[in-house]
Amino acid sequence: MDIPKPQAGKLAQIPADRFTELLLNSTPLIDVRAECEYHDGHIPHSVNLPLLNDAERAEVGTCYKRKGQEAAITLGTELVSGDTKKERMTAWVRFIADNPTAVILCFRGGLRSQTVQKWLAESGLQRPLISGGYKALRRHLLRTTIRVASEKKIIIVAGKTGTGKTHLINNLTRSVDLEGLANHRGSAFGRRVSAQPAQSVFENLLALDLLRQEREGGATLFLEDESRAIGSISLPLELHRAMSVAPIVRVEESLDFRVETILNDYIVSNLTDFRRLDPVQGDSLFSESLLASLDRIKKRLGGERHSALRDIMSAALTSNNDHDQHRAWIRGLLVDYYDPMYEYQMTKKAQRVVFKGDSDTFLEWASEFDQLQT
Repeated sequence: MDIPKPQAGKLAQIPADRFTELLLNSTPLIDVRAECEYHDGHIPHSVNLPLLNDAERAEVGTCYKRKGQEAAITLGTELVSGDTKKERMTAWVRFIADNPTAVILCFRGGLRSQTVQKWLAESGLQRPLISGGYKALRRHLLRTTIRVASEKKIIIVAGKTGTGKTHLINNLTRSVDLEGLANHRGSAFGRRVSAQPAQSVFENLLALDLLRQEREGGATLFLEDESRAIGSISLPLELHRAMSVAPIVRVEESLDFRVETILNDYIVSNLTDFRRLDPVQGDSLFSESLLASLDRIKKRLGGERHSALRDIMSAALTSNNDHDQHRAWIRGLLVDYYDPMYEYQMTKKAQRVVFKGDSDTFLEWASEFDQLQT
């Protein structure tokens, strides 16, 4: 994006009315906040190149509380000087060389981003900063979620466990994969090898996807049927409220189809991920994870049913992940646990169902429905 012209005596800033353009263009962002701040929440397409690291930030913060702003600024300048300053300047300059449209931000667009901007300008690199910083960009994204949730015609894709709802969502153009963004499959067995993002990071990713949907136009937005919690992540309240009253399409597939889907998604795929993570201990880590998932629903299964399923699962795991034995516990868990729970939940939503059919029929229906809305 073009750099806005700075006011006399000031360096350039990106104002709020350019935030959507910046985000949709995937403009690279240099986030100069400390590592802990970045981990707790950051914007997609940003890289963390701090002015002050965690320890330095804590030291400066303590100084500010005890001696005030001027003393804190003086200490910060002392901490980031000499070789430390050169090292950090080198990182910023190198990133800008690879990403010449990069923009700088800190938490509020204050002293840290202004300092980095000034130092870069003194070295001959003119880069703008985000007016209002991360806080302003995040506010913009949260407002996007509220707006799109109210404007789009949301359609909920429901179906029994194993119908491949996430795969269907990703086959649609006007859709957002909530579970993909949350890095969790949304059940007791839904944990992935890598950790879930921080809540704020998920919300930022979601808002950016919704912003892209808004840019593409169209009135419809397909979302998978979810409770408000996806693992440790909570869906934004406004979005979940809209989902809770939206029309439902009910995808229906055979039990054999669903068993194979779960086998591929939760056994074959997850085992591959664990082996990739740790070629030596991957199988053991996978076994521990799978058994722990079953144990998490022990109370709801009941002791006897849990014990029987656990025995079959253990046998599968100790038999080089024998697929037939995995199919046996998957089938039992579906028939005796997930399917009755799903049918009970659907009795409370029956009046919202606008379509029933298998995956192929649903995709045809969704395409026709979307065309009618445009």
